[in-house]
Amino acid sequence: MSDRKTSPQYESIVLRVLWMLVFFLVWQVAQFVLGALVLVQLIYRLIYGAPNGGLMNFGDSLSLYLAQIGRFGTFHTEQKPWPFADWPAPRPPEGEAPYVAPANGAETKP
Repeated sequence: MSDRKTSPQYESIVLRVLWMLVFFLVWQVAQFVLGALVLVQLIYRLIYGAPNGGLMNFGDSLSLYLAQIGRFGTFHTEQKPWPFADWPAPRPPEGEAPYVAPANGAETKP
């Protein structure tokens, strides 16, 4: 009788462990992508004098996604990260303003 009471909970934890393993692999790939993005953004900043706005937004949303994986993995939430939830929206930049390409061809910083 006690097996019936504990088996749904056991199945639940088994499924969660499987999802945690999947998201661990996703974490490894996303971590590599974020590291590459940091290097590309650094090179862009050195060349143009300001960071790229698109890379800033993608980097922020990717870091929020990694945080979602961490919250799920540490049992802080039951909500599985993307693709089961919406992709995190980037927040407004708090650091440097992004590089804006001039319309007339002359380089300027914001």
